[in-house]
Amino acid sequence: MTKDPQAKRKPENCAFVIFGVTGDLTHRLVMPSLYNLAAENLLPEKFCVVGVARKGQSDDQLRDSLMKGLREFATRPVDDDIAKQLLQCVTFVEADPKDPPSFDRLREHLDSLECSQGTGGNRLFYLATPPAAFAPTARELGRTGMMKENGAWRRLVIEKPFGTDLASARALNAELLKIMDEHQIYRIDHYLGKETVQNILVLRFANGMFEPIWNRNHIDHIQITVEEKLGVGHRGGFYDSTGALRDMVPNHLFQLMSLVAMEPPARFDAHSVRSEKADVLNSIQQPSREEALKNSVRAQYLAGRIGDDEITDYRKTEDVKPDSTTETFVALKLMIDNWRWAGVPFYLRTGKALGHKRTEVAIKFKQAPLSMFSGTDIDRLSQNFLTIGIAPTETIELQFNAKIPGPSITIDGVEMKFRYGDYFRADPSTGYETLIYDCMIGDNILFQRADGIEAGWQAVQPFLDAWKSAGNDGIETYEAGSDGPKCADELLRRDGRSWRKYS
Repeated sequence: MTKDPQAKRKPENCAFVIFGVTGDLTHRLVMPSLYNLAAENLLPEKFCVVGVARKGQSDDQLRDSLMKGLREFATRPVDDDIAKQLLQCVTFVEADPKDPPSFDRLREHLDSLECSQGTGGNRLFYLATPPAAFAPTARELGRTGMMKENGAWRRLVIEKPFGTDLASARALNAELLKIMDEHQIYRIDHYLGKETVQNILVLRFANGMFEPIWNRNHIDHIQITVEEKLGVGHRGGFYDSTGALRDMVPNHLFQLMSLVAMEPPARFDAHSVRSEKADVLNSIQQPSREEALKNSVRAQYLAGRIGDDEITDYRKTEDVKPDSTTETFVALKLMIDNWRWAGVPFYLRTGKALGHKRTEVAIKFKQAPLSMFSGTDIDRLSQNFLTIGIAPTETIELQFNAKIPGPSITIDGVEMKFRYGDYFRADPSTGYETLIYDCMIGDNILFQRADGIEAGWQAVQPFLDAWKSAGNDGIETYEAGSDGPKCADELLRRDGRSWRKYS
């Protein structure tokens, strides 16, 4: 977990190899994260960055491009001395999995750098590439022996999406595990780099007031919301083959769900924590086709306005099929079959082109007995929510009832809110710093294991199958800039519940 940066140890010397170095992910997130680690003096003493892409360029050209990216996307003011020191260790290699000799040249380049830079043979390979390149790149790393650990560590970082369904996720896991061991694979999810997400474990297990009531006896239901204002934009081709469920649920939302629902681990280490998270996902009920259709909502956005931006219909977006059945919004009702959560529904929703940008987990506690207030004007009390806000602001908020000052007993709902930014002084970050640092020190507690990945896909596969068989039937619409489709409200209303109102 994140600690005071001054208490952290420096990672061992290593080479950091970025496949897809010319891409958006590298410029927006990876390099700004490395810069922030450099500014905190948390990079190895002997460190080098090797950028890999299919199109050749000089070392200086790559450094200039990365510097421009830092100036545009850095989360803090860029100190030229720190940036230049970081970028002077950057070199470029042209390589393509379709050209095996190019990976032999990459291996030779790394061998040479390790001698001249003293990185000790430790290598961290980061796949900031399209998913189609994951397996071919890993195969070439295996063929050339670059993943063999002979007295030095070798690690592979893989971005999402990890597969597109259960079968493809299993196939990719099988492919990778032929080449390397599980401990070498770091399946990254930037949501787990957010302080508030990591703090869910601390909130639950370091406070005696919460864990005794964190169960079906006291909790009515749990809502997990990830809403985005942005539409699909220029990513129509990618998004139309993916959709909201594949893009967000098996990774981001399930990571939040597993942290909220997991059992206390026997000890705070990677194996114990990841095993408990996987157990939660394995315990999600597998619905029939009819249940999957009943307990899910899928919708596409129509034209609308968000702030000053005009948003066009999803189906009229460039590279989107005019008869597309791909959802831009999804809501699910899930049940967990275990002792702690029996009978407690988990409602998940995520979508694009919505009126708010927010990510939160809202825990709704059961209503207090009302008998002592019967016959008064306060028969209906305000709902008790504990809400963990992750974006746009990091908060923990408790909603409860209190008496309004005056001679009569009048009750109203009030809130206590803790804001991280008000209490802790911390430099703005990308969310990747903790994860990249953990990769370099070999701490994989915040990364997904093969069984957890497959359990997540297994939980959503019934919905994918049901939607595929239903075709166009059941696809709803919502106006861009709205709160989403009305049928998402019905998903809770039929259970006598409602979504927490955004405040």
